[in-house]
Amino acid sequence: MAQAPTAPAPAAPAATRPIRWTRPATWPPEVLALAAYWVAGRVLMIGMIRSGRAEQAVEVHRIYHDWYRVLRTGTFPVDDVTWQYPPGAALPMLAPAVLPFLTYLQAFVVLMIATDALVQLALLAVGLGRPGRSTGGAWLWALALPLLLGLPYGRYDLPATALAVGALLLVPARPRLAGTLAGIGALVKVWPALTVLGTPRGRTTRQAWTATAASALALLLVLAAVFDHAFDFLHAQHGRGVEIESLGGSALQVARLFGWPGRVEQHYGSLEFLGPYVHRISQLSLLLTVAAFGWLLLWRLRARRWTAATPYDAALTAVLLFTLTSRVISPQYLVWLIGLAAVCLTVEGTTQRPIAYLLLPAVGVTTVDFPLFFDAMKAGGWQPTAVILLRNGLLLAAGAWSAARLWRATVSPPPAPTPGLRPVAAKPAAHDADADPDPDPDPVRAA
Repeated sequence: MAQAPTAPAPAAPAATRPIRWTRPATWPPEVLALAAYWVAGRVLMIGMIRSGRAEQAVEVHRIYHDWYRVLRTGTFPVDDVTWQYPPGAALPMLAPAVLPFLTYLQAFVVLMIATDALVQLALLAVGLGRPGRSTGGAWLWALALPLLLGLPYGRYDLPATALAVGALLLVPARPRLAGTLAGIGALVKVWPALTVLGTPRGRTTRQAWTATAASALALLLVLAAVFDHAFDFLHAQHGRGVEIESLGGSALQVARLFGWPGRVEQHYGSLEFLGPYVHRISQLSLLLTVAAFGWLLLWRLRARRWTAATPYDAALTAVLLFTLTSRVISPQYLVWLIGLAAVCLTVEGTTQRPIAYLLLPAVGVTTVDFPLFFDAMKAGGWQPTAVILLRNGLLLAAGAWSAARLWRATVSPPPAPTPGLRPVAAKPAAHDADADPDPDPDPVRAA
């Protein structure tokens, strides 16, 4: 007797099915194009470093390597006014020791390339295949970083930027881990602490801010226990003046064209202006920094609307404001802004899209300033003055525009509905059994 065919078992509900990741037969053309550009751009950057004539390569080979030798003895640099960094900066300085078969410069550059690639992969992974997300951030990072030539691989700003990018991307799903990365970044370069400023109110903010403070304090205690003179950097930082590329320096460059008698000298590790009114401009910069901090606090208190993009947008605005009001706007500061702008562009609803695009010419002009016009800027003249005025003007416009767009999107009341029109309720989307039940876990809280 023939046996009746067995009925197939009912399919498991979509929410309980295990997620199976399958490798695509071919990579999307966009990913291949992005990978090709990334490789080409990084070959250019490596070539600039390998030439041996790049100033940043000389700085790594001499200054960073000298600090490395001192740090290996268990102490931070003593009576060295050029050491102006938080104690966590010892970590990237000592990191080349993990590659003992390379020279210090070679190992440092290899680690910076790896950090660059890690940021690129993170931005691409977040932007691919998720509703409301975009690969625009991955493209911005790939396109903008080579505009600075070899500079990103000859400074330790890439690790700090990677920590900040990682913290922002993890805020929605892992706020404690995000705060931990932000706290470590704060001990490396201070500014990554600003990445948690725009976290949504409630549990996300409590977890992220607590983790930031706890990780920063824990790392500080460990470094203070392992190294001597962990807080000497505060004295050197306090003595800094007005650097020639800052906003205040731009004003003094113009003043030199009209007879101001000041001069430029190597002072506290950078080229600074010395002469009449310099101290007042330095004090004004500090007052503007306090004012920027006050504005950010006011924004935080008055913000009422949060979206998936708000934490990213707030981080870019905050770092832009603190960069603008700094007594120093070194070329490597643009690495920070590129990274934060790239994170903003991973979300389609960001308010900072035009600011991200405005930063591209600012990065290009920064390279014209350094290294092309840097020597001329020491002596003064209308050409280097015009270059630095253009660069800082673009940054100033970006900062003001960024703050205005963030405020308008989160604080200003929404526009009133048009009289006579009633909002139409959106029809619920048809349930797709194969769809991800939580395609984007970003929390949206506006308590």
